[in-house]
Amino acid sequence: MASTIATATIPFSSLKIQCLSQPQVFTRIPVASSSSVALRWSCDSKRVHANAVSTEREGSQNAVSNKELVEIRSSESKENRQSTPASSKLVLVVGGSGGVGQLVVASLLQRNVKSRLILRDPEKATALFGKQDGDKLQVVKGDTRKQEDLDPSMFEGVTHVICCTGTTAFPSRRWDDDNTPERVDWVGVKNLVSALPSSVKRVVLVSSIGVTKSNELPWSIMNLFGVLKYKKMGEDFLRSSGIPFTIIRPGRLTDGPYTSYDLNTLLKATAGERRAVLIGQGDKLVGEASRIIVAEACIQALDLEVTKNQVYEVNSVEGEGPGTDAQKWQELFEGAHSQ
Repeated sequence: MASTIATATIPFSSLKIQCLSQPQVFTRIPVASSSSVALRWSCDSKRVHANAVSTEREGSQNAVSNKELVEIRSSESKENRQSTPASSKLVLVVGGSGGVGQLVVASLLQRNVKSRLILRDPEKATALFGKQDGDKLQVVKGDTRKQEDLDPSMFEGVTHVICCTGTTAFPSRRWDDDNTPERVDWVGVKNLVSALPSSVKRVVLVSSIGVTKSNELPWSIMNLFGVLKYKKMGEDFLRSSGIPFTIIRPGRLTDGPYTSYDLNTLLKATAGERRAVLIGQGDKLVGEASRIIVAEACIQALDLEVTKNQVYEVNSVEGEGPGTDAQKWQELFEGAHSQ
């Protein structure tokens, strides 16, 4: 059954939401008193029962009944999604269960762009993105760290690639099962690029600022276990492969990671007040980058001729940003060339 989203503005100071078809699923959201709340929720049923408990003062002009029944038509959401014409691209996303990767996949689905994911655990795709039509989202099992896993059939029909794999810079649980920077950022990227057919139109690789300054402070601290060194090795291998590329080097990642959220939550994620984008070249930028902005930069770079065989640093700062406006993104990328 299609997932649905409802939006309501309710002046309650405490709200309970329960899916009628799944009474065991129950969420309580506390909010500030005497203020209206713009609320969004998703549910697999067609009806959502919202029990509102008002703690506002008696006699308030905004007083409402304690119970409201909200009817949601799942077909409306489906019609909205189908209004976007299908794209002829087939984008291979590697690292699609990670913080940036999830946002990339969610945005591609919203744009009606066909995607294929390579995941070590394909079941994660259903948990994150729900059951999707195979014409929109394909999932194959594979591990870029293992060359033998990358069967040529995985790449049939692929026109574009977004690689946003990664691990932690310092030893952590994410290093378990040989998931180190060397294996992920160097060996994995090398194996992936080596396996790609020459027909691929663009590979977008997410790297990091500071990769060219790994021996300088403060980057040398971040590079104590080689993460910047191995990311730079992955970059260099892609650049010498002959495949058209764009490399995105974000600052310190913020907003998320949304690693336990469903598709509807991912689509509602915003960069807060840090929506403006700074793009530079030459590894000169220092700052932070919203994962939401990084994901959008990757998608925008896929088709822009100006980004072909280019490397960019990306930060996000307070202010209004380009959103999904392709022309504004092109101007940002072009502006980096003139700096």
